[in-house]
Amino acid sequence: MHHLYALVITGLVVTICVVLHYEALRFLSKIVGEHVHKRIGVLVVMLGLLVAHVLEIIVFAIGYLIMQQGVGLGYITGMEDGDFIDYVYYSSVVYTTVGFGDLLPFGGVRMLSAAEGLAGLAMITWSASFTFLAMQRFWPHPLDEFSSSEKIKKVVHSKSNE
Repeated sequence: MHHLYALVITGLVVTICVVLHYEALRFLSKIVGEHVHKRIGVLVVMLGLLVAHVLEIIVFAIGYLIMQQGVGLGYITGMEDGDFIDYVYYSSVVYTTVGFGDLLPFGGVRMLSAAEGLAGLAMITWSASFTFLAMQRFWPHPLDEFSSSEKIKKVVHSKSNE
């Protein structure tokens, strides 16, 4: 029965984070598209995405706190009596898939840890794709300018040879 509780909590936490990330991307897309000057559009996207990732890490940290101290579905070695910052640290290590190895999950908490690694990877790559699209839209394209000036030189050169 403990595994079922761990699965439900894990599913809820992952769902909250996916919805949070989707809404953050939707919000950033709307704000950047309507209200932000092109020169700072990419900066707004990057800062907004960092805030979204930190909030997602905090949601996972709350999940660990509930599973370990609230429901007793396992523990994380080194954090038997950890405070909230310890859970945020552990969550950030798992979310970013850094995996220092100083803290290890046991019991049902392992399910949330595995899901967080996968969700973190998915959210980070989703952010990278969004950032790429924003940069295509807002970032100056010096290569395009160079190729345009080269085209102009070729047209001028070909007209002078006629």
